[in-house]
Amino acid sequence: MTKESCLTLVLLLGLLSVCASYQKNNDTSTQKLKQCFNKTTNFLVNEMFFSVITSNPWNDSKVCVVLLQKNTTVNNTLDQWWPQVEKKNESQLLYLSKRHTGSDTCVYALTGNHCNYTTFSISRECSYKQTQSKGNCSVTCFQSRRVCENATYDKTVCETVAPHVKDKYIINITDPKPTCFNCDDPVTIPSAKVELNVSTGIMQGEVINPRAAVEVMTKMADLASSINESAVVLSVGNGVTGVLVANKDPVDIAEIISSGGNVTDFSRSVSLPKEAFNKALSMNIPTSFAALMRFNNMAKDALNSTILGNEVLAVEMGASIANLTDKINISFRNMNYNGVPACHSWNGNGSRPNWTDDGCSTITNGPNITCQCSHLTFFAILMMPPNETISSTDLYNLTIATQIGCGLSMFFLGIILFMHFLLRKTKATKATKILIHLVTAMFLLDFAFLVNNFVAKLNNAVGCKIMAAFMHYFMLATFTWFAAQAFHLCLQLYTGGKIEISRYMLKVSVTSWIIPSVIGVVLLITGKYGTQIIYTDNSANNVAMCWITDSNIHYIVNIGYYALVFLFTFTTFIIIVSWLFCLRRNKGNSVQASKSGKSIVTILGLCCMLGITWGFAFFAYGPLQIPAYYIFTILNSFQGFFLFIYYYNTSRNRPTQAVTSGNKNSSLSTATLQTNLDILENPYVNSQSQN
Repeated sequence: MTKESCLTLVLLLGLLSVCASYQKNNDTSTQKLKQCFNKTTNFLVNEMFFSVITSNPWNDSKVCVVLLQKNTTVNNTLDQWWPQVEKKNESQLLYLSKRHTGSDTCVYALTGNHCNYTTFSISRECSYKQTQSKGNCSVTCFQSRRVCENATYDKTVCETVAPHVKDKYIINITDPKPTCFNCDDPVTIPSAKVELNVSTGIMQGEVINPRAAVEVMTKMADLASSINESAVVLSVGNGVTGVLVANKDPVDIAEIISSGGNVTDFSRSVSLPKEAFNKALSMNIPTSFAALMRFNNMAKDALNSTILGNEVLAVEMGASIANLTDKINISFRNMNYNGVPACHSWNGNGSRPNWTDDGCSTITNGPNITCQCSHLTFFAILMMPPNETISSTDLYNLTIATQIGCGLSMFFLGIILFMHFLLRKTKATKATKILIHLVTAMFLLDFAFLVNNFVAKLNNAVGCKIMAAFMHYFMLATFTWFAAQAFHLCLQLYTGGKIEISRYMLKVSVTSWIIPSVIGVVLLITGKYGTQIIYTDNSANNVAMCWITDSNIHYIVNIGYYALVFLFTFTTFIIIVSWLFCLRRNKGNSVQASKSGKSIVTILGLCCMLGITWGFAFFAYGPLQIPAYYIFTILNSFQGFFLFIYYYNTSRNRPTQAVTSGNKNSSLSTATLQTNLDILENPYVNSQSQN
């Protein structure tokens, strides 16, 4: 501790022939004590009177002489600035307020009778316990912050040692070891009740109007300046209640800072750090205060989020407080909930809440939930259903697998596009063109997924909405091209390979690209895109992404849309596989067994081409959730690879058309299961003609 930072408090616990006027609660003496405490390096306390002697040199150290009275009955009525002394049994108990223990104060305690305190050496540095003795007089030195910094409020101990003390730290200055009891009760009982009027009306139908809640909080600064009490109960009506604790001395902020002691008896508690008060005072607010309001059943946000207990808390200090290093703690105890809690905040802008988890972390311990936030605002705990969360380990593994898989998928999809546009020497069939459209949509979907998390970390609301719309569009486009592939295959089978629809590819292309864009534009206009949090069992490992923020819209649009596509494509897949085995049975031994392996690869490619692997998303519920996630992630990560194999085989092994004796027969390569059925006859038509 440097000499410049040490404040010395000297306690003269004995009889001195110093004559000073005594006046209980004398405002002049209290003001002088404050000035002395704030401006001098050292100050001195004597046990006989209540008064202050101006600063004088003492062994090259400035001291502030404060004279005290032994009578503890009188002490109870003193201003909080005054230290107090009480003799209990054989011990001398020193009562200090938090303002004294919160600074680097060197305390000198002088005990004995008829002692001349000027004969003792006073310095700016001391360590517990330096004792100087002269006759029956002795001086003991200790640092108040060091002795009391770890002392927590203990109601039982305080009621035993000093039941009449409710707002002090108690130091036994005769104990050979440093002993400090924190009896600064963090619970302040309000002495009055104030009814607040809101011009806009607190209720909006059956719920609380968010704008009215904001108006209530803006009134707190004026209210704190107008009340005479230090703590009041606030009421707005309709179950909206709160408390305001104020201090008329803007310098003395310690009075309304909770010690973080025994508040476990309360279901809710808010702990505000000293840093928050310092920031508020730096903005020249007239009165240091803290106001807490509880709003039950506030109107929901646009996402219809579920709020734990339908309870929103708001904290106000009359200034904009943000970026705190020492966080605000909002504790909820003995809560019954089903799901995963996540602390969120709202800055009060807009006509309804827009909850975000920025600046807040969530700590859960059984039924107890603690929100640690770096700013003042409205707070609530949003609940996520249990099946919407996964473990941190699973999320990490799935993220790595997906990133690697998407990278490989983009690589092979890029090769397909390169081969088609630069290396292709023959005219592309309709089936190949549809496949290229699908590859393009899937390539851009993989790209959007890889950069999504990076965009989400930028905390740019507009950029994140655009990113979410971009990725959602290409996901829906991919689904639509799955359906287009299935439709084309069915049409090929039905027409025997002859599609005579005018401008067939133009119609398919326009339909497949326009339908997803209509859905995306509607969701973008209605504000359904934004930052979505993937919750884990450890809130520190939560991952943000740009996506649809309304879970209901997600289920209706994405799951519902794909369910229709899956039903169609899976039916088509069954028909194609049945056709394959029908052809193999008709050809008999002419099909070589060695080609069965290629047929399996072709079927896997067909599954990817029709989006069958996406169907594992339907099993991502209950005990099958995590296994389904892994299967879904791995299979879809390698879609590009299987489509590349499929495209490569079909481009190399295109069968030639054979015409014999007026009969057209289809020549099928079972190794590739050609999707360009333009040259193939429907086997079911052939079998019908044979009957």
